[in-house]
Amino acid sequence: MSDPLSEVVGLLRPRTVFAKGISGSGRWAVRYSEYGHPSFCVVLEGRCRLAVDGEQPLTLTSGDFLLLPATPGFTLSGFEPAEPRHIDPGREPVSSGEVRHGEPDGPAEVRLLGGAFLIDASDPALLASILPAVIHVRGVERFTLLVRLLAQESAEDKPGRDLVLSRLVEVLLIEALRLAPSLDAPPGLLRGLGDERLAPALKAMHERIAHPWTVAQLAREAALSRSSFFERFSSQVGMPPMEYLIGWRMAVAKDLLRQQRLGLAEVAERVGYGSASTFSTAFSRQVGISPSRYALD
Repeated sequence: MSDPLSEVVGLLRPRTVFAKGISGSGRWAVRYSEYGHPSFCVVLEGRCRLAVDGEQPLTLTSGDFLLLPATPGFTLSGFEPAEPRHIDPGREPVSSGEVRHGEPDGPAEVRLLGGAFLIDASDPALLASILPAVIHVRGVERFTLLVRLLAQESAEDKPGRDLVLSRLVEVLLIEALRLAPSLDAPPGLLRGLGDERLAPALKAMHERIAHPWTVAQLAREAALSRSSFFERFSSQVGMPPMEYLIGWRMAVAKDLLRQQRLGLAEVAERVGYGSASTFSTAFSRQVGISPSRYALD
């Protein structure tokens, strides 16, 4: 059966931009401007404070992993009051060594490994739409290992570096996606997959995207009545079943049009439309421009 999480990560096509060491001691605080791309870090030792815009402040301790799917503005600091130094991550030069905040000498009170990556998806908002704004995981050693590997590979210029980095980021994302349903994920795919009744219907939609699904057929996959399925799906996934199906079809269609450069007729057939004209009408209504124009942009 189809694995929706793997399909989502496959459409995202993540690639690492950088990974670096960060440390702090004494009075220090840094204020990062909104970045817009996914970022991550793991705390290697010590503690620090993190305040993400619009979220409750966090105390990060050794072994913690953090993923910000869209990286809004945030402040990272020690525990003594300090005036934040402002950093624009889009303009900050990438450092090859550890970045030190606060007292430059002596032992660090906190050490982190952090990084960010871009998404080569036709729909770059896809990741942020299915994940919480902040994913904070405590005590999962796999994340520490993955981020260490990312930092090591990022710092070296070995053959196959870009491929290794992209695969490591894919694994990092899948691990985060697996944990997100237990971390109060917002209504969406992850909440739906965490529901034992809805998961079979979601997997069936992803496995047979071109099938002419009806709500009644999907309700049978979930072993629910039509009305119960519709209400439960809408509540957990955040939209009615057919709206979700159309949205997923269009996400796949965007990828086929822009990344794989397929013709309209073939794309229409792959995502469940009987003709290129029917598909074109549905795509234009959903996306706001025609598929031909989208493919050229």
